[in-house]
Amino acid sequence: MSDCLIVGGGVIGLSLAYELAGHGLQVRLIDAGQPGREASWAGAGILPPAWSDSDNPLEQLTALSNALHAQWSADLLKTTGNDNGFRRSGAIYLARDADEARRLVQFATLAGSRGITAQRLSAASLVELESSLLPRGMLEAAYHVPAECQIRNPRHLKALVIACAQRGVEISPNVSAEDFEIRGERVCGVRTNRGLLRADAVCVTTGAWSAALMKKLGVTPHIKPIRGQMVLLSTARPMLSRIINEGSRYLVPRVDGRLLVGSTEDDVGFDRGTTAAGVAGLLDFALSLVGDLDSATIERTWAGLRPATSDGLPYLGALPGVENAFVAAGHFRSGLQLSTGTAVVMSQLIRGEQPQIDLSMFRADRDVSPSETSILAARPAREAPLH
Repeated sequence: MSDCLIVGGGVIGLSLAYELAGHGLQVRLIDAGQPGREASWAGAGILPPAWSDSDNPLEQLTALSNALHAQWSADLLKTTGNDNGFRRSGAIYLARDADEARRLVQFATLAGSRGITAQRLSAASLVELESSLLPRGMLEAAYHVPAECQIRNPRHLKALVIACAQRGVEISPNVSAEDFEIRGERVCGVRTNRGLLRADAVCVTTGAWSAALMKKLGVTPHIKPIRGQMVLLSTARPMLSRIINEGSRYLVPRVDGRLLVGSTEDDVGFDRGTTAAGVAGLLDFALSLVGDLDSATIERTWAGLRPATSDGLPYLGALPGVENAFVAAGHFRSGLQLSTGTAVVMSQLIRGEQPQIDLSMFRADRDVSPSETSILAARPAREAPLH
């Protein structure tokens, strides 16, 4: 019997397994498919800067996560030999309409008040930084944010899977949780398509699919999938060196000449398909910023299902009424960014320690009204990176 059974093998579940096993726990992780192949794999791997001196738990979680990413990346490279592509590439934020420019100025003002550099750029200085970046239309505002970082999601997930195995985590693909065996106030087993699995503690980390499992444990969360379509372009040479952000869309350059273009926000249930309109919109966005991309090769398109919550906050903590059941889900567009900090505080909680961040804001039974707060109004990392 395991000390902890983690249900869900995305970046949150794998990171938690890695952290728990590092503290000597016997951990088993199950996934309905292949670990690391859903929204975690599909994301862009952008790590916006965060403010480290805040009394807001979400800001604290973001700052903790950002501080851990560099160390985790170095440790994963050392132990697994896999480079996850972590680098401080910096970013440029653009606005081509008046409303977006106002939001961008507010963002830069907030950044400056929190010690994060956001330098206003003229058209000439923008070209000096990125000679291929020639935005179509009127440029209302542009800022350089040098502290923004990036990770290559598939490489990071591959390294995590290897590192978990090295720490003794038992990873079971194609095992889906179907129900729970509960006695009194304890989960004594998880019923799966492969039989009953037992553990001293259980943590649900199934992203957009978490709501169904949480309901079986007596909690009705407001989590739903929001599809994000992506396009990967390949160029003969790198055309950009920095991440380019405009509203909720972005260009993420890789050092090998690939360029990631994202992303849509489609409320279409569990449909993972890509659409002509979605891909065309992303391509038009990319070409409107870098005209030379008209000769780029479309290497791949795909979509991931982000776990969105009605109030924009993830569910983190113990499940009420069940003393050994926990949840870590609903990170929407910030799953990879918040994965390291989430792993640390959830590991502390599961191991019986006081988490270093107050998790009451994220409790599973908090009062959330979907009718009052739109899911798409949740604060995506791309639109509000300074949590």
